[in-house]
This record gives sequence, structure tokens and C-alpha cells, in this order.
Amino acid sequence: MMGRIWQRHQAWLQPLAAGVGFVALNIWLYLALQSPAGQAAIAQLALLAAPGAFLLMLAANATVVVPIPWPAILLPLAQQSPTLWPIVLAAALGSVVGESVAYGVGRSGQAVIADSPVARWVHQQLTHPWRAFIALVALAAPPNPLFDVAGLAAGATGVPFWLFFGAVLLARLLRFAVLLTVGIRLLGGG
Repeated sequence: MMGRIWQRHQAWLQPLAAGVGFVALNIWLYLALQSPAGQAAIAQLALLAAPGAFLLMLAANATVVVPIPWPAILLPLAQQSPTLWPIVLAAALGSVVGESVAYGVGRSGQAVIADSPVARWVHQQLTHPWRAFIALVALAAPPNPLFDVAGLAAGATGVPFWLFFGAVLLARLLRFAVLLTVGIRLLGGG
């Protein structure tokens, strides 16, 4: 019975199960890092928080094959740092460099984007520089799995790299400033 239900609804059950697993992994990792041993490890790495944030976000955004629970790692790093802005800047830069992988794949012409209303809308927006900048900022600021499509499409449509980099950097600065500030305040760290 369960096998038939799984087969019938597999298209939406698999992403749902993956999402629940990813959230559970983030919660478990965050709680583990809040333990005395986790806090000691983070305290020892406090001086390396900005380079760690850069490398973490580079790895998290350069691949979609192995999801990295970056919120659960980045938030404790930010909590240990005496100043939040170096962490925000390093995370944003690492994120943009990681997202440049999708841009490069799109630029090389190897991008395969399924034809969908979202893909057509993104492609249409990326044909004009100002709309491209606004669309990239809007898609890159929130945690958004659709941004991979935008990165591939930006490369494939010939959006200049400086425009792609600038838009995504601005968006990621906003993302990390808001997420880390709110997260630290909600968790009582600031």
C-alpha cells in the first residue's frame, strides 16, 4: 500500500522529504554547535570567521549536488564574531563566486534549462540590462532554488559578468545582513 502511494505521489514526495531532511539537518547541526563542545570549537575559529564564511558560502553555492546546511554553520560563526559586517561581506563574496559557476556553465553554452514559464520569464528579463539587474537582485536576495536557473540563463543570454556579479553581490549583502542580524537577535546574541 505504502509503495503504491509513494509511486503515485513521488514527484512531490521526494522534494518534500529532501526539504524536511535538510531542515532537520540544519536544526541538528545548529543544536550541536550550541553544545559546550560546539561552542568551544566555534570560539577557537572566531578569528577565522570571515574566511570561514567565504569558503562555506563558496562551497554551498558552487554545487547543488551535496546540499550544505550553511545557515546552521554561518549563524554560530556570526554570533562569535565581534563585528557582523566582515562576516556578511565574506559570506556575500563567497556566495557570488560560487554562483559564478552556474553563470560560467551558461556562458559556455552547456546550460540545459527546461522550457517553463519561469525560465521564459527569466530569459525575457535578462535581455535588457536594467531589467536584468533588477531581476537578478530580486531572485538572488531571498533563499531561492530558482536562482540556479537565473545564473545559467544570465550566462547563456550574454549578460555581462560585471552586471551579474554586481547584482548578485548586492542581493547577497542584503540577504546575509538581514538573515544574520535577525537570527542573532532572535537567538539572543545581540
